[in-house]
Amino acid sequence: NIYDVISDAQNNAYFTTFGADQIGKIDAKTGKITYYKTPTPNSAPRRGSLDSQGHVWFGEYRGNRIGMFDPETEQIHEWTPPTPWAMPYDVVADKNGEAWAGSMLNDRVTRLDPKTGQMTDYLLPRETNIRRVFVDNSTTPVTFWVGNDHGASIIKLEPQD
Repeated sequence: NIYDVISDAQNNAYFTTFGADQIGKIDAKTGKITYYKTPTPNSAPRRGSLDSQGHVWFGEYRGNRIGMFDPETEQIHEWTPPTPWAMPYDVVADKNGEAWAGSMLNDRVTRLDPKTGQMTDYLLPRETNIRRVFVDNSTTPVTFWVGNDHGASIIKLEPQD
């Protein structure tokens, strides 16, 4: 039940298993497949992305968590968004090391500082049904974009803090 596949600089493939609670890795050199369980059972990981450190970020939709897999330690870290029913769908890290997650259910974007655990929620101006999140690292501060699979909404968020 693979949901998303991304590859790192060494061509290792990481995948999310939406129907369960695992992140998988396919070693590019050996072909070995390894599974890593999320701390939250039945969390439904989806939409993976890599940051500049090689960490795999993902939404834990049914677990209501933001997840990050560290390939060096082989550990999964989780953070719970501050607003109920966030159900993160997609997560992307920015150039500052912060992670941005979009909620399909409550029309909020969550910004996470993984060093402190501090999170900030941004309520969007209209119903959006977020499916994808994008960070523009060429701006200061970074600019955050959200959209959905249907192209019905594209919103630009420019945090001032």
